[in-house]
Amino acid sequence: MGRHLTTGYSQLFDFLDNLAVNNDRQWFAENRHLYDCLRKQWLADLQTLIGHMAQSEPALRHTDAASCAYRIYRDIRFSHDKSPFKTYFSALISAHGRHTDRACWYLHMGADECGIYGGLWNPPGPMLRKVRQAVVDNVEEFRQIIATPPLPELYPEWYGAQLKTVPKGFDRNHPDADLLRLKEYGRCHSLSRGFFDNSEWPGELAGIAMTLKPMIDFLNYSIDE
Repeated sequence: MGRHLTTGYSQLFDFLDNLAVNNDRQWFAENRHLYDCLRKQWLADLQTLIGHMAQSEPALRHTDAASCAYRIYRDIRFSHDKSPFKTYFSALISAHGRHTDRACWYLHMGADECGIYGGLWNPPGPMLRKVRQAVVDNVEEFRQIIATPPLPELYPEWYGAQLKTVPKGFDRNHPDADLLRLKEYGRCHSLSRGFFDNSEWPGELAGIAMTLKPMIDFLNYSIDE
C-alpha cells in the first residue's frame, strides 16, 4: 500500500505541474484517464483522513469525501483568467461537506503549495461582528486556546484578510485590536510534497488538523450561541 501511495502522489503532483503549463481542455481530455485514476485514489485517502479526524470530531462520522472535495473545473464566468482548470486538489472538511458557512478545515494539495487550514473564512458581516464580540468577551479563553502548544508551533500566524484599523463599534485603542482587525479567523500549516510520500499521511495529518479543534469549536459555539 505504501509503495502505491508514494508512486500515486508523485504522479499527482507531476500531473498538476503539467496541467499548470498545459491548462487547456485538449490536454486535459488527452490525460483524462490519468486524472480519473488520481482523483479516485485521492478521494479514498481523503476518506481515510476524515475517518481519523472523526475519532476526535464525532460530527464528521458520516461525512463522505466526495461531498467535501471540490471539482477541478474553474468558474470562469466572471474571471479575467480563463484557464479552465484548477491546478490543485482541494477539499472543505465539515459535517456538511464543502457546503458550510461554519468554521471547518480545508485541505489544499497543489502545483503551487500544499497545506491544511482551519478556521472561519469570509463570514458575512453579522456573523463576523458576532464572532468578534465573542472573542473580546471571552478573550482570556480565546488567547489560551491559540497559545496552547502545539498550536502556535504548527500554526504560527493568522491566515486571511485583516483590517488596517479596529472596526467600528470598538475603541480604536482596544487592547485586543490584533484580534478585532481580523476579517477571517483562519490558521494554516504548510506541507511539503514529500509529506504525502508517507503511506500513513492521513493519520498524521488528522493529528495536525485536530490541533485546531478547540479554536474551531470556540468559533462555531460563538456563531450558534
